[in-house]
Amino acid sequence: MIDPKSLSPKFKHVRLLLAREKGRPSGDREEGYDLLVPLDAEGRLDAAEWKVHQKSCRVRRFSANEEDRIGQLRRKPGGQWFFDYAEGESDDEIGFRLGEEQFITGEYVSVSDKNGMRTYQVARVEQP
Repeated sequence: MIDPKSLSPKFKHVRLLLAREKGRPSGDREEGYDLLVPLDAEGRLDAAEWKVHQKSCRVRRFSANEEDRIGQLRRKPGGQWFFDYAEGESDDEIGFRLGEEQFITGEYVSVSDKNGMRTYQVARVEQP
């Protein structure tokens, strides 16, 4: 477990909830992600801070229908961000332009998982 006091002040807890999609006109508050990530002053992922503190950048995927999955935020050469849960690439979830997105309450981000590209709304951003 990560001690929040040991983290840089740039680290934030970000909650993403599944946004409206076909079959779920109101989205789903029981499905989403909890992220522990460094953000810059504009609410974007801070690549320099991530590089220094990679092991502290955590992802928890939750869903009422599945067990939680715990992983890490990673970055491919070229800058593409993804969520990594285990060795290999078969379970990776790719963020769509996550480096350009602002993690600000109310904004939307997209993640590609086994069900295809899905949109999530930033429900909150707070100190861990």
